[in-house]
Amino acid sequence: MPLLFSYGTLQKEQVQLETFGRILKGERDVLPGYEIKMLEITDPEVLRKSEERYHPIINFSGKADDEVGGVLFEITDQELAEADVYEVDDYKRIAVTFKSGKSGFVYVLK
Repeated sequence: MPLLFSYGTLQKEQVQLETFGRILKGERDVLPGYEIKMLEITDPEVLRKSEERYHPIINFSGKADDEVGGVLFEITDQELAEADVYEVDDYKRIAVTFKSGKSGFVYVLK
């Protein structure tokens, strides 16, 4: 099963239910070398699901002091495709290694 790291709205149960049809199981983890910023969302469906106009977005900084905390979720390949649809065009999915040593996917600034 793929692992997907969420540092934002995919941690919300409402977003998980509407996007995946279930509550995801995961554990806390940290992504080193990234910094977090806020992005204004204009997609009406994403706004409806998240109920938030500004979503966090991360960007590689390469600085050892920069870290982003979040949750590493176990998902299916189909759910990963559904997450791709949920994320707006400003995000891209990449493979990374987390502080725990586990590898998975995260959405970052395009």
